[in-house]
This record gives sequence, structure tokens and C-alpha cells, in this order.
Amino acid sequence: MSSSTPDAVTAAHLPKGRPPLSARLLRATFRGLPDPRHPVGYEPAIPVPAADGSPLLTDHYFPRAEGDFPTLLVRSPYGRGLPWSAMYGLLFAEQGFHVVVQSCRGTGGSGGTFDFWRNEPGDAQAAVAWLRQQPWFNGVLGTVGPSYLGYTQWALALDPPPELKAMVLQVALHDPHAVFHTDGALHLDNSLSCGVGFTHQHRGVIPFVRATLRMKRHLGDIVGARPLRGAYRPALGELPWLDGMMTHPDPNDPHWEGASLAEAADGLRVPTSLISGWHDALADQTFEQYERLRRAGCETALLVGPWTHSSALQQGWPEVFAESLAWLRAHLCEDRSGLRPTEVRVHLGGAWRDLDGWPVKTEAASWYPLSGDRLTRQSPVDDSPVDDSPVASFRYDPADPTPSVGGPLLSPGAGPRDNRPLEARADVLTFTGPPLTEPLDILGPVTARLSVSTDTGYADVFTRLCDVDPEGRSVNVCDGLGRARTTGETPAKLTVPMSTTAHRFPAGHRVRWQISGGAHPRYAPSTGTGDLPADATTRVPARITVHADSELTLPGLQSPSSDNPG
Repeated sequence: MSSSTPDAVTAAHLPKGRPPLSARLLRATFRGLPDPRHPVGYEPAIPVPAADGSPLLTDHYFPRAEGDFPTLLVRSPYGRGLPWSAMYGLLFAEQGFHVVVQSCRGTGGSGGTFDFWRNEPGDAQAAVAWLRQQPWFNGVLGTVGPSYLGYTQWALALDPPPELKAMVLQVALHDPHAVFHTDGALHLDNSLSCGVGFTHQHRGVIPFVRATLRMKRHLGDIVGARPLRGAYRPALGELPWLDGMMTHPDPNDPHWEGASLAEAADGLRVPTSLISGWHDALADQTFEQYERLRRAGCETALLVGPWTHSSALQQGWPEVFAESLAWLRAHLCEDRSGLRPTEVRVHLGGAWRDLDGWPVKTEAASWYPLSGDRLTRQSPVDDSPVDDSPVASFRYDPADPTPSVGGPLLSPGAGPRDNRPLEARADVLTFTGPPLTEPLDILGPVTARLSVSTDTGYADVFTRLCDVDPEGRSVNVCDGLGRARTTGETPAKLTVPMSTTAHRFPAGHRVRWQISGGAHPRYAPSTGTGDLPADATTRVPARITVHADSELTLPGLQSPSSDNPG
């Protein structure tokens, strides 16, 4: 804690600089935010020593006013300019916080070399050690930020300093492996998005946009490359850290040692607010964080809106900012007047719903595929056996991989989308229930238990829940991917988590179960051989057969009136 008394530093003693013009112009475009409380001062590019002494460039935003203000630490690999300068530096400083925005090592002009995770705990502690020496620091610290800016918060929380009084994690990351792999399948779109973001975003808006367009031009060549390893280099250049991420699918591989910061939540006592979206690529990580914090007895809040990873910070920003500000004021300024009455708030059916906790108690309903592309709902009390006869099959060709449409992506195009063009393909199966006679709300984890056989012994299976309106428009709700290993004609059984969701199927709509062999470039195309996607030089088409004992489980809050529609 600083040795200065709260009134030792006055506005007259602080630097005279104004925030960057670009930040002020962006701030002027925001709508639905609270009015500023203070004018804001600015001190740019302060060299703060990292754990090994490397200079980490740091911008300081502060209220230009008399008084004692808490501090927010924001550590980012994406630079300190737009949008962070406006959304965090300027917005929070004008509400009465010192805001320290620091570029992680090897980014934004900071010294050293960027490594996806290995330096963050030590560098975060070094930033706090520097804060203790600042005359304006009053010993009350909070953290805030999205995505990797959430990862840097968990890095500090591994050994939380006594000054840390609150955290706000927005669409936040704690496990890098889960961003790159699922069950051995490579998340190609996430990998490329991370490559562009970490390599170019900290260099400014124009270099980042150029790199994004360059990646888009090269995407077809990358997806079709055999092997996939290094195919991104014409677009991004040499990135050893990205090679390491893409070529180590096993989470227990020594490559990933120390990458997951999940354990930071297990014994945490720092009040923590979690914010996510139903279509956020990191939503499952947020729900895991919440579960761990609850078990630890940590004061926690959860907000989940109708957002993607990006739209939470765009269309959803008024709600996200209000939630974040209320939490920080409550725990750093002893002002709890802005807190909502319940621990959990989720968006369902076009409205916000307050809940006492998570998960909520639901009645699981099982849905089964039938011939003729039909989907039938079986009541939980109906325990009649379901046979394992074949229902439908399709041929997946990795030379013409099934494309991805919407869903939880880091890249543009995420979220709910019309799936009709996708479902018109011969390599996409759909099983559809009859029109609902009353609304059906689902809230919680959706799961597919698939029974599939293949003619190659290896296949990926992509499974998706869709909402079909009376006009036939099919919109994705949630999804997941699993890897099947089969022997002969005997079907393999695999359970595929399809994420957690909240969705209302209105009366007259239909439940659809969509099944295919992949979703590129979201996932690297299946090789059909069992070889790792990054190293495979051969890709074999596979015929995938779905059997009748496959089951889609929906966590229903309210059931249709007909328990077993044909």
C-alpha cells in the first residue's frame, strides 16, 4: 500500500495530458452509458518493469479532481489504443477510477517476447509492485477486461495481492487449450483468429484490418493444405507459439503445463463478476469459472446475455459496462446501490430473467431421430427401449468439407444464422419435430448422445440444435463436435456436450437436430484416418450412419403439451 495519505496527491500534482483524440472521439459515439463524473487526465507510455525487468509500456488515466480514487489494472496483448483506450481507460476514469492500461510483454511497444501464457503471473505481480510505489495509489485495486484481458486477471488471482478487492471478467479465458482443441479436433478458426489478433491488433487498427483481410484471402489455401501445419505462414509469417498451440491436441501434453489457470478460482476470496453471452466462444469457460467460485464460497455474480464474443463489447456494451461499474463501485468504493438483487441474470426469450443461482433445476427431455427426417420427443417416464437400427447416412468429403454457419466463433459471422443453405447440402442430416403447441423454454446444458457407424473407422460428428420458424427458417441455438472411433458395422457411442444455452421455442416453431461431419473453418476438416489434422497428408472421405438410439437431451423449463409427437 502506498505510504501517501488519501489527500496527499491533488489534481494539481497529476500530469496535465488529455486522453488521445481517438479515444475521445470514440467515447462520443457511445450511447446508453452514464454521464461522466469527472474530466480525465492522461499519462502515456510509462515504462513499468516486468518480472525480469523488461519495460512494459503503461498508460495511466485518472479523474482530474480532488479526492481519493481506487485503481483498475487492465493488462492487454492487443495494444493500448482503440477500443481499449476509450472503453476502459476513458470510461472508467471519468467514473472515478485510476485506470492503468498495460501492454503485455512483446506487444504494444513493451519489451521482451510475447508468449501466450508463460509470463503473465509474474508480470501481473510486477505491475502491482509498481503501483505500490505510486503516490496516487491508495491501496485499493480492481481488475477488469475481456477475453485474454480476463486471462491476465486470473494470472494475478493465482496469488492475489492484499490490495486486490474485486475482479470483473468479461467473456473471459482461463484455459488456452480449450480455445484450440476439442477431443483432438483442431479449432482452426480460433487458431487463425488468435494468430491475427495477437500478432497485429496491438500494432493499430489499420495493420489489424489489413492482416484480417490478408487472412481471409488465404483461408481457402490454408484449409486445403496438406499438411495443415504452417499453412498460415503466407498470411501471418512465422509464429512458433501458434505452431505449438495447433500441434499439441492432448491437454495433458507437457506443452500445456501451466496454461490453464482454472485453479485460481478454487480458493479465491476476491469478489468476482462474470459476464458472458450464449454465443460466446468462451461461454463454457465462464460457467466453469462460476462453478469453481461457488464451490470456494467466493462472492460471485453471473450475467449472460444474447451475445457473441464480440457483440458483448459492442451491442451489449451498455449492459456489460453497467454491470461492471456496479460491481467495482460496490467492492472498491463501498457503494452497493447499483447491484442487482440476485446473483445471476440471464437473457431468455427476449427478456432478462433474475435467478438465485446456477444451474437452475430443469426437467430433461429426450428427443430421438426417426426415419423420414423426423424428430420425436420421449417423456422422461417413458422408459421403453430404443433400437439401434440405422436411420440415415451421409458421405463426408474432406475435399469439400461441410462449412460452418454462425455459432460460437471468435471471428466475425458468429451467433445465430439462417442454416437453410447449409441444410440443403447432401452431407447434412436434419431431424425435425412437429410444430409446438405451446412455448418450450430450455435453460442449461444441451447434450447429444450419438450412436454412429462409419466405413473408415474414424469420423468427426458435428451436432447442432436449431429453431425452425413457421416459414421454415432454421436458426442455430447451440452445438458441439465429437470424434467417433468405430469397428466394423457396430455403432460407436459418443457423448457430445453442446454447450449451455437459454432459448425459447415459441408455439408453432419446431425443434431441429442437425448432424454433419464437420464445420470448416471452425474446425479443421476430419482426415478420416485418425491422423492429427496438423500433420495429416491424406484425407479420406467417410460414410457416417446415424442410428435410432441417438439421443438429444434438452433441459426444459416448460414442456410441449404433446409428450410424444411423431
